[in-house]
Amino acid sequence: MATDGEIHEACGVFGVLAPGAPVSHLTYLGLFALQHRGQESAGIAVSDGAKIWVDKGMGLVSTVFDDHRLAALRGHLAIGHTRYSTTGGSTWDNAQPVYRFVAGFQFALAHNGNLVNTRQLIDEHGLHDR
Repeated sequence: MATDGEIHEACGVFGVLAPGAPVSHLTYLGLFALQHRGQESAGIAVSDGAKIWVDKGMGLVSTVFDDHRLAALRGHLAIGHTRYSTTGGSTWDNAQPVYRFVAGFQFALAHNGNLVNTRQLIDEHGLHDR
């Protein structure tokens, strides 16, 4: 938390659960509204409850996504992210959401902040890629 009395904005994170609705398009609109929170990269993860699909790229939300890319992301729940880098380089690898399949489980994660103990958590819980 900033102590200088100023508002400090960082990444934009958006989520939606809407069975029967075009969640990728809804997430796009949410990210577009949050574009001021980050202009470095944009990404969306969508799930149907069994599988997760992730699409992300460098640049503005409107540059990364078009109707064709959004139509490929079908499901009933989604998370989206616009990145404002605080650490790490401006690379595709640092764009979010991140996707992992570990120990028989898959997940996508979008966050606003820095995860500083991921290696420790992986080691403590035996969550090495298999």
